[in-house]
Amino acid sequence: MARIGLEHRRTGFVRAVEWFCKRKYGQVPDPGKVGLHNRRVLTSSMLQELSAARWNALDPTLKALATMATSAQIGCSWCMDFGYWEYHHAGIDTAKLRDVPTWRDSNVYTELERAVMGYAEAMTATPPEVTDEQVERLKRDLSDAALVELTAQISLENLRSRTNAALGLTSQGFKEYCELGPA
Repeated sequence: MARIGLEHRRTGFVRAVEWFCKRKYGQVPDPGKVGLHNRRVLTSSMLQELSAARWNALDPTLKALATMATSAQIGCSWCMDFGYWEYHHAGIDTAKLRDVPTWRDSNVYTELERAVMGYAEAMTATPPEVTDEQVERLKRDLSDAALVELTAQISLENLRSRTNAALGLTSQGFKEYCELGPA
């Protein structure tokens, strides 16, 4: 259960955010509802998300797996649910998305994909446990620009997942839309 209210007084700003979210996602995501308690934080977060959506040096599947591995490591069920929905609609292999929590035991991943998820988990540890060997392994297949983007993507997901988990946000049912067909 959310640790902060999800209801708001209906101002023009709230209506605009709701309209945008319903149009893009079909409903207002709970992190957006929480963010409406602090307009400046929400605005900064939205601008950051819009900017990050334009990053394009990293392969989309690697981005998805790094993001989902980070969410799984933190234990953010809201992020896992939404991430599955988002990346399903981006055309990422659903078998790969489903197996992220047990990626070490799954046979659906390439060596590079496993290296990316291991890096995501090492970055997410507190304190971070990234090794020189992990970075060298990634540099065999990724450009410097892609490695920087991967690192920034994992950092951004740490921010999202830790915020959502701390505020008690749990799965909102986005994944269910994928299982039923197009949203």
